[in-house]
Amino acid sequence: GRMSANTSMVTEFLLLGFSHLADLQGLLFSVFLTIYLLTVAGNFLIVVLVSTDAALQSPMYFFLRTLSALEIGYTSVTVPLLLHHLLTGRRHISRSGCALQMFFFLFFGATECCLLAAMAYDRYAAICEPLRYPLLLSHRVCLQLAGSAWACRVLVGLGHTSFIFSLPFCGPNAIPQFFCEIQPVLQLVCGDTSLNELQIILAGALLILCPFGLILGSYGRILVTIFRIPSVAGRRKAFSTCSSHLIVVSLFYGTAIFIYIRPKASYDPATDPLVSLFYAVVTPILNPIIYSLRNTEVKAALKRTIQKTVPMEI
Repeated sequence: GRMSANTSMVTEFLLLGFSHLADLQGLLFSVFLTIYLLTVAGNFLIVVLVSTDAALQSPMYFFLRTLSALEIGYTSVTVPLLLHHLLTGRRHISRSGCALQMFFFLFFGATECCLLAAMAYDRYAAICEPLRYPLLLSHRVCLQLAGSAWACRVLVGLGHTSFIFSLPFCGPNAIPQFFCEIQPVLQLVCGDTSLNELQIILAGALLILCPFGLILGSYGRILVTIFRIPSVAGRRKAFSTCSSHLIVVSLFYGTAIFIYIRPKASYDPATDPLVSLFYAVVTPILNPIIYSLRNTEVKAALKRTIQKTVPMEI
């Protein structure tokens, strides 16, 4: 019938994010290219430092290295394609390309949700259970936590993506976003998608709010413990370790909750790409900055590495 003939027509989508800023394409290209290069370089540096420096072998740095590797993948799913679109003015993405981008974005984003929760548990164990810390976070436990985060999220990404792309798209193919994000793609599906929306909101609530709840619980316990520390210096040291993590968590979760846990009718093409920009492009560059600049051990490791590679002047 006409419906099926139309359904098979949508073989590609148009990603219209930032296309309305016609005069600023060159400037946007320069800004995003700079952010992308700094993100990759900063996160890569953390991966190298943690892998090579003997002082950075605690579980906290194992998770930080995993997070940095994750951020490189996460930002590479969206930004290079956006740069290509800004440079060429061609905004097409094939249907399979769109599905692939959605899968990887969900996969990396959902893994980050879990990883931030594992990092909160690590801080909880270090501050609240210092004597049992080596036992609670042995290398095996760290590998299991990181591994289960990756594995479970592959299923999430596959589930969501195959589910949406098995639905019929019957005509309009313009996505008011700079990458294939669930909500705007779902708006192009013809027919009633209220059930799909409900599933996405429920899955989002489970995948975002559960780790977020664990994080809040961990930090609640941490704060109670910190306030019991008699010395001001000890209190300050314990809090500074956590505050950097808290900044990253609030930025990442705040924007993710705003985008994913609400009905698609409230999707606003004018403001939502800016919010998405925040957790897709801005958070990955903040991680190395926040964790390194606020962390004396990482700064010391960087200094040692520079001294090793750059011979001292006589």
